[in-house]
Amino acid sequence: MPMYCFLANLSFLDISYTTTTVPQMPLHLLSKKKSISYTGCIIQMYIFLSLGITECVLYTVMVYDRHMAICHPLHYTLIMSRSVCVKMAASSWVGGFFFAMVHTSVTMRLPYCGPNEINHFFCEVPAILKLACADTRVTEVVVFVMGVILLMIPVFLILVSYVFILMAILRISSAAGRFKAFSTCTAHITTVTLSYGAAMFMYMRPAYSYAPERDKYFSFFYSVVSSLLNLQPEKQGCQRSAGQIDG
Repeated sequence: MPMYCFLANLSFLDISYTTTTVPQMPLHLLSKKKSISYTGCIIQMYIFLSLGITECVLYTVMVYDRHMAICHPLHYTLIMSRSVCVKMAASSWVGGFFFAMVHTSVTMRLPYCGPNEINHFFCEVPAILKLACADTRVTEVVVFVMGVILLMIPVFLILVSYVFILMAILRISSAAGRFKAFSTCTAHITTVTLSYGAAMFMYMRPAYSYAPERDKYFSFFYSVVSSLLNLQPEKQGCQRSAGQIDG
């Protein structure tokens, strides 16, 4: 089923996403030398952004899949063919790595002349911009515009899709049928709310409001915790959907 294709991509993304930052955290906690090279910082930022943006796009693709499954069940297998699923998943990856390249290039083009201490547990854009010794307003505008494109527009599309899904669910006559249809979407709604909410808080606000000690918790939440929470809820939603189709 197409859902399994997207879930496989999401699982791989979550594993890779946490691998980008988590292994270095215990090293910095246990070691006296807490450092990362300039090149290593760029690579970490680029990979982290690539996987994060890919996941945001993939969430939108997944809600489209569920919209088709619930609102157009008779045409679902025709519309969501294997080739279409592969193309949609591949587009998510290509878009993620492309926008991450733009994001990283805009951030790292600024001069950084010290101090070289990052008040964070990995190289994230807001923490890096605090170290720049030049005007960062243009970069902040670019980051905000990309936040609108990669966060606000997908959230809008997801909300519109769920409006149609809700309308389709309410037309189901039996309460059991409505529950089964809605249960396939609850895990997706939860993960989207948690991930997009934390990401918008981090990347769509003025730089002067950045508070390192507070924002570390938000970064840890959407980079580690939400990825760990993704696996079990999505698996349950998939099992519920399979049970609904078999029934």
